[in-house]
Amino acid sequence: MESVFSSLKTERTARKLFRSRDAARADVFGKIACFYGPRRRHSKLGYLGPMAFKARAKQT
Repeated sequence: MESVFSSLKTERTARKLFRSRDAARADVFGKIACFYGPRRRHSKLGYLGPMAFKARAKQT
């Protein structure tokens, strides 16, 4: 998780000014939900990402 927060901090929020705290939250949530969430691997899913796990489950 530390690497995720580090990359999020440098890629998404560094040198960026937000109009409000809500705008910053929305931007960070968008990064996590749209990019990181579908690709992250999880041990409970056989070290597959959620999208790959769902695709494999549909094949069987």
